[in-house]
Amino acid sequence: MWALNAFVLVAVLQLLGATAGTLEAYPSNHLETSSGASCEFAQLAGAVDADGLRTQIDELATFSDTPAPSVTRILYTENDISARTYIKDSMKSAGLTVREDAIGNIFGRWQGTEETSVVGTGSHVDAIPYAGKYDGVVGVLGAIEAIRALRKVGFTPRRSLEVIMFTSEEPTRFGFGCLGSRAMAGSRNIYEILEGAMDKDNISFTEAARTAGYLKEGEDLKSVAVTNETYSGFVELHIEQGPTLENEGIAIGIITAIAAPASLKVDFKGDGGHAGAVLMPFRNDAGLAAAELAVAVEQHVLASGSIDTVGTTGVMQIHPGAVNSIPREAHLEIDVRDIDEDRRDMVVEKIHQSAKDISNRRNVELQSFDVVNQDPPAQSGATIVEAATSASDELGFKSKHMISRAYHDSLFMSRITPTGMIFIPCHKGYSHRPDEYSSMEDIVRGVQVLALTLAKLSHKS
Repeated sequence: MWALNAFVLVAVLQLLGATAGTLEAYPSNHLETSSGASCEFAQLAGAVDADGLRTQIDELATFSDTPAPSVTRILYTENDISARTYIKDSMKSAGLTVREDAIGNIFGRWQGTEETSVVGTGSHVDAIPYAGKYDGVVGVLGAIEAIRALRKVGFTPRRSLEVIMFTSEEPTRFGFGCLGSRAMAGSRNIYEILEGAMDKDNISFTEAARTAGYLKEGEDLKSVAVTNETYSGFVELHIEQGPTLENEGIAIGIITAIAAPASLKVDFKGDGGHAGAVLMPFRNDAGLAAAELAVAVEQHVLASGSIDTVGTTGVMQIHPGAVNSIPREAHLEIDVRDIDEDRRDMVVEKIHQSAKDISNRRNVELQSFDVVNQDPPAQSGATIVEAATSASDELGFKSKHMISRAYHDSLFMSRITPTGMIFIPCHKGYSHRPDEYSSMEDIVRGVQVLALTLAKLSHKS
């Protein structure tokens, strides 16, 4: 069980704003203070500096390639580098020891009293074009603020606590997401993929990293990998990016599983021709083949019978793209997600078969059907779920066990350590758009739960 000193637990709960009560009201009620006396909780506020955290979120949002209220921060660009400097300065001001790895994952450590595996927390600060200012950022700046709050109450970590800012959670520049956490976890083929990755301007990942000051002479991509013994656990604070918590009036979401995508790229090639001169029986229309496959994606997903299976045809491009020209080429990019790997992969196989059937029936060539990635979903670590749930309960916040439909860096950290996530509400579920918003009240509650969760995990035997 949790070996958190009772006096420290009381202090943490008080300064994190726990509801009034006695020690007997909490799961650690068998613990006593050093004097053996029972303790009263008071509704003390102020351990989490809401005003300071709001200011930091607003300041970080100014490092953007697009005007406010949108935020655009692409890997290794000038604004990304400025944001990195801001995060490192924030870590240092919180008393953390800061380092970076070869691709720019940033680590801020609060050294514990024992030389043992570390408790990790963190998220990302890169942002897709015209996004908002809370996605990822709450999990980085909020984690640093959680450390500050724990310092205020005189907490001393047994296991070191480490805040991580992951490089490029978003897939914007090089076409695949969670680049930093994938590399840390040593995901399959990740180093070969990085070595061959090019952006739309034909700049390689290696060149971009070196221009930004990473992958220095003698540094190797494989040096980013960490062992399974490095972390005893990892917990990520994040906005929900969906409407469930807000709609149900619940303050905290405790994640029990993370869905994972299979990403597909499909290309059809037909004959094309003049829109008026070629009659319908004689057409080999690549555009219609693509449209039919998009509908097939929906049909196969719905036929799975599971609410947890989803499919999206997010990209559909036709060539030459003229109103009076029959499409002779079509390109699709498809995303299929589930928390059940076998069920998701069965849907992918059915989509592949449909692509072949459509190609034959419409007499167009299926030039390619590429599975770009097929990451396995993750179950949260029981120890993390237990710690976060008890922290939320002890702080008096209503919580809900739920599934993360979006994937996060936690998905890949789960390959190397027990992992969990703490969700907070966001307005109407909006995310990846300029009007993304979480209230400071919700953010502060999330930081409070994160702080107490970290304290529990740090002292777990």
